[in-house]
Amino acid sequence: MHLARFAASACALALAATGVTVALAPAGSAAGSSVYSVAPYVDMSNGQEGLLDTAVTGHGLKAYTAAFVLGEGCTQIWGDTLPIGNDSYTDPEIARARSEGASVIISSGGASGEPLAWTCATQSSIDAGYQAVINDYGVTQLDFDVEGAAIADTAAAARQMQAMKDLKSANPNLRFSMTLPVLTSGLTGDGVNILKAAKTAGIKIDVVNVMTMDYYAGTGTEMGQAAVSAAKATLAQMQSVDSGYTYANLGITPMIGRNDDGSTFTLADAGTVESFAAQNGVGRLSFWSANRDQPCGGSANSLSTCSEISQNPLAFTDAFVPYEGGTGGGGGATTDFSLSLSPGSASVAQGGSATATVATAVTSGSAESVGLTASGAPSGVSVSFSPTSVTSGGSSTLTATVGSSVAAGTYPITVTGTAASGGHSATYSLTVTSSGGGGGGGGSLANAGFETGSTSPWTCAGGSSVVSGPVHSGSHSLQVTPSSSSTGECDQTVTLSANHTYTLTAWVQGPYAYIGVSGGAGASTWSNSGSWNQLTVGFTTGSSGTVTVYVHGWYGQSDVNADDFTLG
Repeated sequence: MHLARFAASACALALAATGVTVALAPAGSAAGSSVYSVAPYVDMSNGQEGLLDTAVTGHGLKAYTAAFVLGEGCTQIWGDTLPIGNDSYTDPEIARARSEGASVIISSGGASGEPLAWTCATQSSIDAGYQAVINDYGVTQLDFDVEGAAIADTAAAARQMQAMKDLKSANPNLRFSMTLPVLTSGLTGDGVNILKAAKTAGIKIDVVNVMTMDYYAGTGTEMGQAAVSAAKATLAQMQSVDSGYTYANLGITPMIGRNDDGSTFTLADAGTVESFAAQNGVGRLSFWSANRDQPCGGSANSLSTCSEISQNPLAFTDAFVPYEGGTGGGGGATTDFSLSLSPGSASVAQGGSATATVATAVTSGSAESVGLTASGAPSGVSVSFSPTSVTSGGSSTLTATVGSSVAAGTYPITVTGTAASGGHSATYSLTVTSSGGGGGGGGSLANAGFETGSTSPWTCAGGSSVVSGPVHSGSHSLQVTPSSSSTGECDQTVTLSANHTYTLTAWVQGPYAYIGVSGGAGASTWSNSGSWNQLTVGFTTGSSGTVTVYVHGWYGQSDVNADDFTLG
């Protein structure tokens, strides 16, 4: 399928660094280190950059993306074939826009060109080439537009991510975006592999910028809603690779006006996208291109120089410029985060424990470190977090451990996250039940987190054992090993209060992981997941109060891991 691309002849543009012997050094004159919230592309070679000056001086545009730098072997050029840092046309245009107050992102690649990592196989030359762009233009923002066959080049993607890791080390304020083709259903498999290449290299892409254009799904496609669908699907893919990604790491770039596939992105569509971005703190809004943000004269068909729709000059710029974004770009939104608990309450017998997930999210600005604390726990109840701090967008596991002498009752515990931007709290309601008979408690599970390093007092079939990884929390978990003739079941018998309702929970991962009770009560639940997930099942004891708690996998399937059982 012919995927989204930037303009026709204009997409042959790109920048490339010529000084491959330049040593890595921090840029000294770059303006700003945030990811600019509104930064439309400007085709630096089609002779219409005067429109950029008007956008900056008369319409409030604070940032733009200069396109494109092209890799040629291990050197780089602008798309007009002149070298970077010595282009008698492009360099003065960038300098003039900067003097007028606009910051610049330098973009490499495009539909008809490739970034340096795709044309050069020497890592030191790639690093030096990108550093030359940083030095020559004093920027802290680099964009890499990868399209066509280039997106499937996994070796080039690995070189690209290694270069960004090297450059970020040498330039602490450096931010980079990867601009990728997208469908309404999200990135292609090759696009997801770009994300995985970053994960493998140990870095996070600051902005995954999706080209919400040219879906080739029919000229009647509603382009605003299509962009929203693509954005939502892309974030889900991003988070499947790295859970720390948020909308603040997402960019949306439509082609304004008439697209190559005949569909049309209207000013109403621009309003739809801007509203979605504002509601979700999207990291960057862009469009192809500022040069096209004007009506066409006569009946010309010229996608690179006009929108081919009826509009006022710079109407799309006016529609997007008010957006202040998720990362403090064109005006700067305040950094903030949210905090939530799941579940928000638990019932635990004396001597038992319970866990909950503390989830954080970036609500505006950029991700930041959030320290976690708890207050209000009664004497004898300890509350811990693993880990004790997270980057907003990440999560931690809360464990509440109840001593055997804690009085029965319900205790509100305040969980607080504190960051540079401020603090947020949520309440965890912990109900402690008596371990004696009569009214409401029961015994509790022993070795519920398998931290003793052995299965005792659990009894297990087959080769099931306690292992040091993977774990949900602590240092150990139970590994249930089914066979063709056994589910690998592990059991523990406990005596609870008679005729009383209880809740059994556990964290599990693996195919067909079951938890439940048998004997004096019968109930079970299961999941099939490659990642840790919490199972919960309720049951009511009979007249004896005795039940057998169990966990097992399924015949002939792979191992199941279980951890952090609670019974309350």
